[in-house]
Amino acid sequence: MKRFFLIFFIFLSCSSDNESFILKSVTVKDFKEFINDSDYITDAERYGWSIVQTDVNNYKIVKGANWKRPDGINNSIDSLPVTQVSYNDAIEYSKWADVRLPTYEEYWSIVEDDDRLIVSDNLHPILPTANVNIVGNVWDITEPNNSDQIRLAGGSLFCSIDICHGTQKDRELYVDKETGNIHIGFSILTE
Repeated sequence: MKRFFLIFFIFLSCSSDNESFILKSVTVKDFKEFINDSDYITDAERYGWSIVQTDVNNYKIVKGANWKRPDGINNSIDSLPVTQVSYNDAIEYSKWADVRLPTYEEYWSIVEDDDRLIVSDNLHPILPTANVNIVGNVWDITEPNNSDQIRLAGGSLFCSIDICHGTQKDRELYVDKETGNIHIGFSILTE
């Protein structure tokens, strides 16, 4: 009997499933700590501009838009998800924090039981990450599966069933590794 329990315990210890992970949205405060510690310069800061989305169909290039000033004017707020970050920026943060990005499949597997408010349909502004579902609010960068295309998950506040439909798992939206946007952030896997 002892042998059975030992084998069962070893099996449980070695098995890996998404239930052991928590998906945590990276906030401006988290990202600021990384920047202060590493002196990292984001893609948007290097370019001197980024994309600001004004609604689901309209975008503009704004000089000075980056994680510190997502719209190019107003300072970011510590409790909000960091935005205006690229896949490259998310990977550097993940290395620094010794964590990783979820794959698209992991993202949806983990969030399926989150019953907090989904920010979408342009009914709310971007909200502090502790108060809302990770789905909605801002798009999340995910780790690609054997591809250079970076798939975004979860949708943003602009998404609705009629337009964008990003809060649904079957929605496909890809960006390159350098693209930032006022509605793109990232979450990390923690245990």
